[in-house]
This record gives sequence, C-alpha cells and structure tokens, in this order.
Amino acid sequence: MLLRPQLPPSPTTTHHPATPSQHAHESACACQHGPSSPAVAPERRALPSVSTKAVAVVLVGGVVLTALLTAVAVTAISVAVAAVVLRSLLNTQHRNR
Repeated sequence: MLLRPQLPPSPTTTHHPATPSQHAHESACACQHGPSSPAVAPERRALPSVSTKAVAVVLVGGVVLTALLTAVAVTAISVAVAAVVLRSLLNTQHRNR
C-alpha cells in the first residue's frame, strides 16, 4: 500500500532489553521472579488548561451572535408579513376600480 499511517515513537517510554540468560530461565521454570529493572510507566500528558475568562468570552460571544441572528430572523418575518398585507390591500384596491 502507498499510504500507511505510522505512529511516531513515544519519547517517554524506555525499552530495557532483557539478557538472554533471563529468557532461558523464564522458559525453563514456572517460578515468579521480580523484574530486573523497574517498569517505567509512560507519563500522562496534562490537558491544556483553559481559563474561565476564555470560556466566559466564548459564551458571551455565542449569546450575542444568537441574539443577532434571532433579530434578523424576526425582522425578515415582519417584512414578509408586511409585504403580504400590502399586496393584499393593493389587489383589493385594483379590483374595486
């Protein structure tokens, strides 16, 4: 295949290869031995902190934009209703003549 996604190597994990004598010993007996080197747990990346000020700005901006959109929609509906009423009045005047 041409495109194969590959993950970059993780810089936080370390690889400790075991010696061949340990491998031979582990396969020969079923006893439990402690690890030769302590296991290194990968570090967790902290989530980016978001300030409450930024959240407040986004919320206020959303409310303002929603209010503006609502105002435009109400205005458009009002103009449409007014146009229908005026058209109806003009049609009745032309029929009476």
